[in-house]
Amino acid sequence: MDKSILHFLAKLQLHNDRSWFEAKRQDYEKARAAFLISVEEMIRELGKFEPAIGNLQPKNCVFRINRDVRFSKDKRPYKNNMAAYFNKDGKAGEGAGYYMHIEPGKSFIGAGIWVPESKILQNIRQELDYNFPAFQKIISRPGLKKHFPAGITQTDKLLRPPKGYDAENPAIEFLKLKSFLFSKTYTDAELMDKSWVKSAAAAFKSLKPFIDFLNQALD
Repeated sequence: MDKSILHFLAKLQLHNDRSWFEAKRQDYEKARAAFLISVEEMIRELGKFEPAIGNLQPKNCVFRINRDVRFSKDKRPYKNNMAAYFNKDGKAGEGAGYYMHIEPGKSFIGAGIWVPESKILQNIRQELDYNFPAFQKIISRPGLKKHFPAGITQTDKLLRPPKGYDAENPAIEFLKLKSFLFSKTYTDAELMDKSWVKSAAAAFKSLKPFIDFLNQALD
């Protein structure tokens, strides 16, 4: 990861306004170009085990740095990060996929599906109910646990069983989830390693069966 990315984002955190941004637009364009190179490299690595992703263009995966402030009390115009999402349809894809988030002191990768719409969530829960042993086997694989020892993210979930499911269901703690995600954080120093993209892609690869399970539910 090029150091210009973190360098620009660190300054943006201190000067998140349009006048400063326009004055430093050349620095932003340099950082964005460096980020696109890393995204392109990630696409190549992901394409080795997700062929449909390998056909994507970086511009179709990278999110805009501008924030949508229409319905937010926080009126800062720019995000403090650069991020990209990878599935067969790029950042616009509705299914499960892979996410890369670069932010000084808060960088991470993640994979899965975040707060899906009601119908999609229902389909995932149904698949979990029908095939829970297969799901357990997938998330217990040594390769996955090596990269994501904390397991599936449990913070975004219902307090009670969702409608139609019994509290004694073996899968109940997973059925309560509103998002299905694994994530892994990285320090700024780790991002500077020349092999970071390959390392992150290896972590993503360990989650492919998990991604396949979720997308199978959507199909």
